[in-house]
Amino acid sequence: MAAEVLTHLAFCNLAAGLAILLALILRHPTRALFGAEIAYLLWLLPVAAGLAALLPARAAEPGVVAARHFIMSGDHAAILGGLWLVGVSLALALLVWSQSRFMQRARLGRAGPAVVGVLVPRMIVPDDYQTRFTIAERAVIRAHERAHIERLDPRINALMALIQCLGWFNPLIHLAVREARLDQELACDARVMGRLSRERGLYARTLLKTQLGARALPLGCHWPAAALHPLEERVIMLTRPQPTLHRTATGGALVMAMSLTAAVGAWSAQPVGPPRPVAAPVVWPEVVVYARMSLALEP
Repeated sequence: MAAEVLTHLAFCNLAAGLAILLALILRHPTRALFGAEIAYLLWLLPVAAGLAALLPARAAEPGVVAARHFIMSGDHAAILGGLWLVGVSLALALLVWSQSRFMQRARLGRAGPAVVGVLVPRMIVPDDYQTRFTIAERAVIRAHERAHIERLDPRINALMALIQCLGWFNPLIHLAVREARLDQELACDARVMGRLSRERGLYARTLLKTQLGARALPLGCHWPAAALHPLEERVIMLTRPQPTLHRTATGGALVMAMSLTAAVGAWSAQPVGPPRPVAAPVVWPEVVVYARMSLALEP
């Protein structure tokens, strides 16, 4: 049982890792061609590939030798399974600690603007929110955080945090979560600019004014101003025109098709399972009666 779980986990990470590399390669050209919201959808590729890799493998045809699924002994599988569970526990503990530290700062009025909460997300602001930001700046901040809630980003981020804990040993997953969170912010910026297209300058100034420090927020949404490069990229994106509706629809259809292709490819690439059992031949009652009569008539 442990060997089977580890096999599925390994193949799931392999399929998701290849899809992550593809998403990392395509995200910048996709953003330039179809906009930030379509580029953010590229992260459906590793999700689709990983989930498809967990589906039951197709069975081998009768007479075909199936690939070996388990190449480790039970003792080795138990040891590796135990190490994986320890890593998951530590990763979850780190996530809870990081979230609690951020919430402690929020209770002291030193964190925000941000959206916290998974089931019931809400916006939090620092104590100097009213004095640091003008009325117009507070309006665009509320629009940004409201867009996060409308897009269900807090729940998506919670799912990403869980995947990060389960795949703690895979560096590609940690890289993917970091880049996906940035793409999420760019997509949210694009949605707000679609509604407030005349407020680009105000929005950029508010971004530069908003600082959160280096505190991580695993379960929630915030403007990641701790690093200069993501903030620069967000300001640059505000200067680009919004893609047309036709181009957005085309990009969305392409990403959906790529996600389906990634899922089918990941499932098809699994080692085939044990052969299907050969069904016993069906003997009709009439044949049995005829055979018995033939035997009875023989001398």
